[in-house]
Amino acid sequence: METASCTTMCATVREVCPCHLLVCDHSTDQEVLVHTPEACCFSCGECVCIHFSGAMTMSIPPQITATCIHRVNRCC
Repeated sequence: METASCTTMCATVREVCPCHLLVCDHSTDQEVLVHTPEACCFSCGECVCIHFSGAMTMSIPPQITATCIHRVNRCC
């Protein structure tokens, strides 16, 4: 039986749209488009922790789909 892997990204929100966020990944300083139905719950400048499958497109900017996303009090 295979178990699903999960990757975590700590990032700062740069742009909020109805179905996605544009964030800056703290570990790579790269912008990433994050697909999430919860996008409107966040604001520019907030630090977030994003859980996703680990799959990322090779587009510019790269894109991921969040399985879970939440605010963090301090940027990682």
